[in-house]
Amino acid sequence: MATTTCVEEVLPPVLDSTSDQPPLFDGATRLYIAYACPFAQRVWITRNYKGLQEQIKLVPLNLQNRPAWYKEKVYPENKVPALEHNNKVIGESLDLIKYVDSNFGGPSLWPNDPAKQEFAEELLSYTDTLNRIVYGSFNKGDPTKEVGVAFDHLETALHKFDDGPFFLGQFSSVDIAYIPFVERFQIFLSEVWKYDISAGRPKLATWIEELNKIDSYKRTKCDPKELVEFYKMRFLPVIMFQ
Repeated sequence: MATTTCVEEVLPPVLDSTSDQPPLFDGATRLYIAYACPFAQRVWITRNYKGLQEQIKLVPLNLQNRPAWYKEKVYPENKVPALEHNNKVIGESLDLIKYVDSNFGGPSLWPNDPAKQEFAEELLSYTDTLNRIVYGSFNKGDPTKEVGVAFDHLETALHKFDDGPFFLGQFSSVDIAYIPFVERFQIFLSEVWKYDISAGRPKLATWIEELNKIDSYKRTKCDPKELVEFYKMRFLPVIMFQ
């Protein structure tokens, strides 16, 4: 079962276009995130789970009013997450999960078993497919007709190993890659279409339940009400809610 070295932490304030830039390449390691971004949440969970709150400082940004200095001086791609470490800044959430796991201390998030390593790579490659299916369904009227295949795929994957409730049996980077998005899909589909992604999928239901016991993940979760309102504005016609 998953253990965690997560410690209590006071989250820093969000920086916007009026905020001064933190020092750059001064020897500190910084993780640039947005608190509501699922891609950034992946690396935030990784950092928490490995107990790196003192080694990796959070720099939260307001993506709707982001500082000009972020693109100009820190990360030209102007996206989050990005990690400032060893006088360079690198991005892409799946790459950063692996980078943080490999370059810092704390419990490993990658299996030693070659069979699990191979399955992990398969599952990580499916994350974009899951997101494309589910996000793509939100503006097509009734997503419940399309999303089932994606959640069935996760249910089947969770049957692969029986030495724990997670994708590889034990908690790993694969669970971290999926949970920020599944969290959001579960909330939005339930609230707007009364669709329960875990209904008829007992392994998926247990997976979600077990993840919600892990402090390093729980402390990164989005606000459900804010998420629903944001996704309504982003994906759905206004007329649906008049």
